Amino acid sequence: MSKQYCFMFGEHPNPTKAILGGKGIGLADMTKFGLPVPYGFTITTECCHFGKDLPADVEKQIDECIKKLEEKSGKKFGDPTNPLLVSVRSGAAISMPGMMDTVLNLGLNAETREGLAKKTNNPRFAADSYRRFMQMFGNVVMEIEHDKFEKVLASVKSKHSRVLDTDLTTEELDEVIVGYQDLVRKEKGEFPTDPRVQLRMAIDAVFGSWSNPRAVTYRRLNGITGLIGTAVNVQMMVFGNTGDRSGTGVGFTRNPSTGEAGAYGEYLLNAQGEDVVAGIRTPHPITLMEQELPETYKELMAVFQLLEKNFKDMQDIEFTVEEGKLFMLQTRSGKRTAAAAVRIAVEMVEEGLIDKEEALMRIDADSIPQLLFPRLDDADKKNQKLLAKGLPASPGAAIGKLAFTAEEVVKRLAAGEKDLILAREETCPDDIEGMNAAKGIVTARGGMTSHAAVVARGMGKCCVSGVSALHIDADKQQMIVGGKTYGPNDFITLDGSTGEVFENKVQVVEATVSGHFQTILDWANEFRRLGVRANAENRKDAMKAREFGAEGIGLARTEHMFFTGNRIIAVREMILADQVEKREEALNKLLPYQRADFVDLFSVNEGLPVNIRLLDPPLHEFLPSTKADMKQMAEEMHISVEKVEHLCASMHEINPMIGFRGCRLGVVYPEISRMQIRAIVEAACECVEKNANYKFGGIEIMIPVVAHVKEVEILREVALDTINKVFAEKKQTKERIPYKVGVMIELPRACITAEEIAKVAEFFSFGTNDLTQTTLGYSRDDAGKFIPVYLEKNVYEKDPFQALDQTGVGELIHMAVERGHKGRSDIHCGICGEHGGEPSSIDFCHRAGLDYVSCSPFRVPVARIAAAQAAIREKRSKQ
Repeated sequence: MSKQYCFMFGEHPNPTKAILGGKGIGLADMTKFGLPVPYGFTITTECCHFGKDLPADVEKQIDECIKKLEEKSGKKFGDPTNPLLVSVRSGAAISMPGMMDTVLNLGLNAETREGLAKKTNNPRFAADSYRRFMQMFGNVVMEIEHDKFEKVLASVKSKHSRVLDTDLTTEELDEVIVGYQDLVRKEKGEFPTDPRVQLRMAIDAVFGSWSNPRAVTYRRLNGITGLIGTAVNVQMMVFGNTGDRSGTGVGFTRNPSTGEAGAYGEYLLNAQGEDVVAGIRTPHPITLMEQELPETYKELMAVFQLLEKNFKDMQDIEFTVEEGKLFMLQTRSGKRTAAAAVRIAVEMVEEGLIDKEEALMRIDADSIPQLLFPRLDDADKKNQKLLAKGLPASPGAAIGKLAFTAEEVVKRLAAGEKDLILAREETCPDDIEGMNAAKGIVTARGGMTSHAAVVARGMGKCCVSGVSALHIDADKQQMIVGGKTYGPNDFITLDGSTGEVFENKVQVVEATVSGHFQTILDWANEFRRLGVRANAENRKDAMKAREFGAEGIGLARTEHMFFTGNRIIAVREMILADQVEKREEALNKLLPYQRADFVDLFSVNEGLPVNIRLLDPPLHEFLPSTKADMKQMAEEMHISVEKVEHLCASMHEINPMIGFRGCRLGVVYPEISRMQIRAIVEAACECVEKNANYKFGGIEIMIPVVAHVKEVEILREVALDTINKVFAEKKQTKERIPYKVGVMIELPRACITAEEIAKVAEFFSFGTNDLTQTTLGYSRDDAGKFIPVYLEKNVYEKDPFQALDQTGVGELIHMAVERGHKGRSDIHCGICGEHGGEPSSIDFCHRAGLDYVSCSPFRVPVARIAAAQAAIREKRSKQ
């Protein structure tokens, strides 16, 4: 018996999203609940790879399902007297709104259109359905540009002075249909009239849309991997465009922007589903439906409650009303902003629907930075010119210059511009790349469930939709509002939380952690094992990190302290000195600066560990490069400009990233390390002198770019000697000022020889930025030239400089942790590269047995939640 690929809704014996897709399993579940779902069947995701070459047994199964559909509906596919029309819709396991294709009203031709008109006694409805089918099929299946159909439609509307599509009469719709037929004939030949041919072509097109550029881009941007394709759902049409007792809508059981409980959504009377999500007409709030269709609204609200209670999550629901009768077309877990996700998770725990564990697992840790973005200053908003107000489609603040097409956004950013606002009449799925690159999005049409709104929320992108006061002309690159014209050089400001659009720039204020967000972070602390520290080397960043819950400093990069004020001159003097005495003279100028910086770090982090890395980067980064800087250094050092030029040239390196840097500097010039260690310990002593009750969480002195245990031994000796001298001078002890000397592991040899190194190092901190570079042989600065191609060709699922290469670099970390513990049983291990704030890398760190991760201050909340999720995931895997 051949494998079954086609299943009527609710009839698959072991339904999963992976096989039926999200839409298919939602329809199956609603059918089993007894909800009013139009009859239909799903062709499973397993068929997607066949493309247009569906096996004969799959074709046979489709025919069998069409017969069952005819039996259930009492209609006949292709019958001119009682036609069965169907929709053909995509549905992958993970929702990708608007990225793949849909065809509605399939099965119409001249004969079935007449039959539909007679059967419903509604010729206008039949004509409207036919023109919709021709446009959608012509665009999706025959690949004729959407705008060409729109021009035909607009021409007829203009000729008869019609504003909306719904204003067109039957006769005027006939003009549109004739125009469409002429367009199709000119572009592709005759429009197919056999419903069986139409169906097969539509199924092929929907499966094919899995690989279209916008779907591929969406998966890349959202890190969606491991899926085998989309399913195809063939479903009996129900019609929301039969008149004013019919309509269509999209609803959520909670507000997807804010998380507020209660039905939320939009609908349009006398419309089909694409009218709502495409933003062609600005729809009405779903609450208005209670007045216009009260009985249907009551039934819909009962369905909302049933679905949320059953799935225990906020649902995204599509529905159609045909002559007052409700039909359910989709339910799935709805996409939401980070703020909404946090509120929904907390409130569902309070309502008893889910527990804390599940609440934490519902949060997309990568979306958390949305909650930390600056917001507009309310006081300054009052001083700025309000241009218009639309719908608050996706919260946040966005300030930038105007751009009018997705392509323009990408091109201008590539040319070096920074912040751009994408302004469109309405967006379409092909705009995905520009939407992702833009700072924010504003549309003149469309509602809270339009394409722009849904995709922006999924991206965490500020969006204001349905600003009807705006006239946006992409061809002329202008936006007109209130009689004034704005172009590509004009700034506007969007407030996605209020729907306001302002002229120029509005001031922003920092976000804070409070309310539901604070609750989620507190719950994360109950579950996580990994510690979370921050990478910071100044007071401001250290304070922000502590505010966000960092448990100390995991990496203070001392070289970052050298670029302010007159310090760079002393640094250059130190580097260019050709005698120890002159070098020490320059170092003595730097010592007070370093000491003051360390006092700041210690004071902010009382009771918490502070890890300070000794000088690490290549020296060439500090050298003077301009004639003016070289002249200044010559004057400071009382030598000739030619001598400075010669000294700079002598320090040139072929490959400075693996050249004279890190611990090599300390081994060759131990006076540099002595100065830094002295500054650290003197700063600690100063804190004690200022406050006798000051408590240290531990000072960690980190030796960078270690390759050989001998390097560690040499610099550990320098460190201990310097510390003892300062303690003797200041009459302090290790008991009062606890410290450790350890290493940064960022070279493969250090991982391999970790057992030896651990015998003289008290902690390991993995610098995964350099460990990735030296393991893969990729320069982080140059990898951008080929990594995008590698991602397209699936060499890596994610950029290895953003998400840890667990099978390569990760294996070295595993090795180093295991061997390190053999050399020193109590060795403390952490990670301080950029990967320390990336969720999948944090999960790896948990499994690898590290003690903490360290990341930038604004990634600290991300790391706290991701660390909790890693612990919960491990617990569940053992159950």
